[in-house]
Amino acid sequence: MPTERISFPGHDGNQLAARLDLPDGPILATAVFAHCFTCSKDIPAARRISARLSAMGFAVLRFDFTGLGHSDGEFANTTFTSNVQDLIAAARYLDGRQMAPALLIGHSLGGAAVLRARADIPSVKAVVTLGAPADPGHVAHHFQAALPDIRRDGSAEVSLGGRPFRIGRAFVDDIAEAALTPAIAELRAALLILHAPRDETVSIDNASAIFLAAKHPKSFVTLDDADHLITRQRDADYAADVIAAWVSRYVTVAAPAPPPGAPEGVVRVTEADPGGFQQDIQSGPRHHAVADEPISYGGTDRGMSPYGFVAAGLGACTSMTIRMYARRKAWPLTGIKVDVCHDKVHAQDAGLAGNGKVDQFRRKIRLQGSLDASQRAKLLEIADKCPVHRTLEGSSQISTELLPPDPE
Repeated sequence: MPTERISFPGHDGNQLAARLDLPDGPILATAVFAHCFTCSKDIPAARRISARLSAMGFAVLRFDFTGLGHSDGEFANTTFTSNVQDLIAAARYLDGRQMAPALLIGHSLGGAAVLRARADIPSVKAVVTLGAPADPGHVAHHFQAALPDIRRDGSAEVSLGGRPFRIGRAFVDDIAEAALTPAIAELRAALLILHAPRDETVSIDNASAIFLAAKHPKSFVTLDDADHLITRQRDADYAADVIAAWVSRYVTVAAPAPPPGAPEGVVRVTEADPGGFQQDIQSGPRHHAVADEPISYGGTDRGMSPYGFVAAGLGACTSMTIRMYARRKAWPLTGIKVDVCHDKVHAQDAGLAGNGKVDQFRRKIRLQGSLDASQRAKLLEIADKCPVHRTLEGSSQISTELLPPDPE
């Protein structure tokens, strides 16, 4: 996944550091990711969701708010309103590149910010929140003990997540006055709310309040036992998969023409877990699967094995080929089931010459319907003519080319 390191002017002219994660092919849509309170653009959830969407053809801009991460400016001088203005500046930057965003994603306070910013970004068709508060003032509990000092002195240093931050009085006053309900009620975009019931930072009641305030179309999906920052790989994967499946209903993503020499398009496999074997498989903007290995082989068993996919291809092609023939003959075939097992067997046991091992696919076909014996026999014969069957039985040519790594 190619990534551009960019910067753009924020609400007060300070340069905001950003990453623009790009698809390898044409850009089919654009999204903006707003991170959580005092976090950064590089948190695991942001990286995983961006990678998943870019595989679908989305360009995803994730940036550090003013005074955070690698962005310029003083965090102590920022407010919730300035965060919203930074979001609008991000959308303006993308619009200047003819990449106006169709999707906004916000995590925690970033979720509240995207709900407020939507009204000023007319290109947006869908909004996603992850663990977002219904009231921006909710974040004040992080520094409750310092509130008297902030009001008396104008600012105070607080520890958030083990790091020191200076919180100003303007920030406290702004979140106290920021009411989200009117913005949610007039969102005029599809809304997906993702929230963990056991979130100890922003309670699930916030998700309920956002859902009740919003008009349809709206969806609410639980993140089960995920923590507030969605730090576990499996939770980030799940959130990414849900967003990817949901957004395709509301953001039009037209499939590009396949490249020359690949009539069915390119199937891209991307490593998802460098510590294991999990792989993301993307075929065009709409079709996604996960490959893995069983736990006994060092994987996490979150997807079929590579040979499982080969067996699935044989089974699917067999069923399709039988159906096409029966449909052309107008035979009363009402259902097809194909079981495929793969094994490594000795060549002699398979009735072949040689002493080595060969791959054996055992296929069992069940045909439903009032077919006579001759029709069943003919359909069994047709099964052997399926293109994948012929590919596996014949010889294929595989050419390999080493490409330079994506820029960091």
